[in-house]
Amino acid sequence: MSEEILINVTPTESRVAVVDNGVLKEVWLDRASHYGYLGNIYKGRVSRVLPGMQAAFVDIGLERTAFLHASDIHRVDRERMTGQVPEPDTAERPISELVTEGAEVVVQVVKDPIGTKGARLTTNLSVPSRFLVLLPGSDHIGVSTRIEDEDERARLSGMVSQLRPDARVGYIVRTNAEDVDEFALAADMAFLGKLWDAINERRGEAKPGECIYEDLDLPLRALRDMMHADVERVRIDHTETYEKVCRFVRSFMPDWVTRIERYDAERPIFDLYQIEDEIEQALHRHTPLKSGGYLVIDQTEAMTTIDVNTGGFVGHRTLEETIYKTNLEAAQAIARQLRLRNLGGIIIIDFIDMNDAAHREQVMKTLEKALAQDNVRTSVTGLSDLGLVEMTRKRTRESLGHVMCEPCPVCSGRGALKTAETVCLEIFREIMRTGRQFEASKILVLAPPSVVDLVMDEHSTTIAELEELVDKTIRFQREDQYSQEQYDVVLL
Repeated sequence: MSEEILINVTPTESRVAVVDNGVLKEVWLDRASHYGYLGNIYKGRVSRVLPGMQAAFVDIGLERTAFLHASDIHRVDRERMTGQVPEPDTAERPISELVTEGAEVVVQVVKDPIGTKGARLTTNLSVPSRFLVLLPGSDHIGVSTRIEDEDERARLSGMVSQLRPDARVGYIVRTNAEDVDEFALAADMAFLGKLWDAINERRGEAKPGECIYEDLDLPLRALRDMMHADVERVRIDHTETYEKVCRFVRSFMPDWVTRIERYDAERPIFDLYQIEDEIEQALHRHTPLKSGGYLVIDQTEAMTTIDVNTGGFVGHRTLEETIYKTNLEAAQAIARQLRLRNLGGIIIIDFIDMNDAAHREQVMKTLEKALAQDNVRTSVTGLSDLGLVEMTRKRTRESLGHVMCEPCPVCSGRGALKTAETVCLEIFREIMRTGRQFEASKILVLAPPSVVDLVMDEHSTTIAELEELVDKTIRFQREDQYSQEQYDVVLL
């Protein structure tokens, strides 16, 4: 497997793409007008406590207040807030006993604001580095589940236990730490220790609503989290960012300095491997499959639904074999689209119905194998009684579609418009309502051309009858700037 990381930076936007053997796997973007807050630590002030929801709203200086659930309040913070040491096996304390309105609390963003919802917070603070994640309020040592070799897991866990300077401080060993030596882990611990000291110093000085710790910007964050042995090179098209990345790599991963390249060709870097076309396709509902089938992906407030269709693929043998091959291809394409579009939350997949149990089992195995390559945690519950695959994918940032698009101003995000006939009938009802209610000699209807043409061609008799009913002259006027659903009934 050969991977490349492409970094495109402009004054208003940073974009990072991960390409695997010429195929786009993931893309991230940060914009000056749409900044992410995930991982940032703030000093907040509790603005409202909601006992019925076991939660509180906290003002951390963002546009919308953020959400803090009682379960996300750390054991140490509970002891400080209540003056009592909580028993691990007792029921959760009411939120009203943990925080009060106006109280100051240090919190970390674990989920960016999404749609109309504010950020999700926790007081379980953590600070990541290249190989480790520092857990200052815990004594737990964990190892990434993506490191599967049990001997390696035991080696890393034992090494961290011996190296950590304080047994009351916990760590999570990241996937990047696989096969690293003791010196690298010790250097990471020293860096995290100094960083945590700086955060503690800052939290004492900060005022409510101020940021205490801000995560790395997108290019550096991508290298910290995504750089591994299979990445052949990192290409950057911005001189200042290239120099900053080189300094970062020399400090934290000096063995890979030679993999960082400055891209200065005339062709835009995201035109390589047709990345711009892939991003554009990821904004559409329909995703074609190579066989001729296609996926229909609909993202709603509650969940994302994915429908698999054979489309133009007719196969060469039996119907069952055609359906099986389409579903196998769709399973791999779905896993890729989830990463590329950054879809999260509840996801329902409607594969084409298969009669053969062995085929169903193989499609599920293919889906799970493809999802195993995802850096974001996923959970598949299997086939439901209705033949649907139910799964979840952790959602921490807004999807690609929500970042790059907005609801259509014409249809208000419904994805459909009322027909001209429907609008005509609405206008007739409005004429009868206003004509009987108000005194006037004439009624002027302003409407889009499609509606006016339909009225003139097919409903001239209806207009004459309406004039008799309301005892008023009715006149229609075309408005080219009106959308199909827009109209005004004016009394003259």
